[in-house]
Amino acid sequence: MQPQYDLLIVGGGVLGTFHAYHAIQKGLRVAILEKDQLPQGSSVQNFGQIVPSGMDATWQQYGRKSLEIYKSIQAQFDISLRQNGSVYLASDEEEMALLEELAGINRANDYPSQLLTARECLQRYEGLLADYCRGGLFFPEEITLEPRVALHRILAFLIEQKGLHYYPQTLAVAVETSGTTCKVTASDKRIFQADQVLICNGYEFQALFPEVYREADLQAVKLQMILLEQQPTQLIPGSILTGLSIRRYESFRECPSYAAIKAKEDPDSLAKKWSVHILFKQTTDGAIILGDSHEYADVNDRESLRIEIKSAINQYMMEEAAKIFDLQTWNIRETWVGMYTQCKAKDVFQEKINDQIHLLTGIGGKGMTASAGFASENINHILGK
Repeated sequence: MQPQYDLLIVGGGVLGTFHAYHAIQKGLRVAILEKDQLPQGSSVQNFGQIVPSGMDATWQQYGRKSLEIYKSIQAQFDISLRQNGSVYLASDEEEMALLEELAGINRANDYPSQLLTARECLQRYEGLLADYCRGGLFFPEEITLEPRVALHRILAFLIEQKGLHYYPQTLAVAVETSGTTCKVTASDKRIFQADQVLICNGYEFQALFPEVYREADLQAVKLQMILLEQQPTQLIPGSILTGLSIRRYESFRECPSYAAIKAKEDPDSLAKKWSVHILFKQTTDGAIILGDSHEYADVNDRESLRIEIKSAINQYMMEEAAKIFDLQTWNIRETWVGMYTQCKAKDVFQEKINDQIHLLTGIGGKGMTASAGFASENINHILGK
């Protein structure tokens, strides 16, 4: 007897998982097919910083909804959530002006934020260098998660308490419709049936509908990240975003001074060459996640990015980070490469093969912050409601 579901999701990353969450909330029978034992892609290769503050007005609303959802799940099941806020640290007067302008935008949007003086920043964040910091903007509602466990725990919550049917190590290789039913075939010849199929394939484009992705408005993004050893006693709470983040994130593009400030930047800087912005996030065991860089390739040429780590990029990030914080140890525990896909001209890639088969990927760096809120709205679109 072939399993029959209201909704079958291919891919257990954050997009697929939260569409499952909202479908289950509607009383539907839902399954996820995951090619690995547990998801190993973009959803676990990140900082674990949930920062709606960095997004444009539309996606900030999704991010704020995500905060509510994450906190609701944490109240029922430990997913490693800490509400310890996010701070943007200005390194010069231009960046400080952008923080002041964004604070005004936040007041108009009713999103809590608090301007901090340089002295207040130095008091809050141990090891922050006075030569770097001109002030900050703090977002008290924002949270951090442990990226290598949070999504796995959310899946465990859905499986153990919400009735999600989860099929690990199950690679979907074919999806077809027959009448009002979809049939999904796995590589081991198992067959699953569902009324609707949602394919959240991340950056895997060979198994299902490769011809669609060859023509899609998608690019691959490669990130390099560093995990420093546990700091013996130093505590740096929350998400730390710095001057290069202020100059990069979409929320600041709504500031009146943004265009003029960006026009003065050096186009030949290493920060521009490798699209680097410096972030810090301390894990629960005291280690520091540091990064990150961004290299881009057309989705059909993503192998050109390769997976090796460029030591020059990591060296540059370490040098820039040392201008911001005096850490007790800079010893490196590990380095890694992350990968995600994003659209070149749109916010997210969505395509319908027919009324029952839906493709969804290319959410870019917004995934962990915005997927939960976005899925709350988008599930109705998927289900035709």
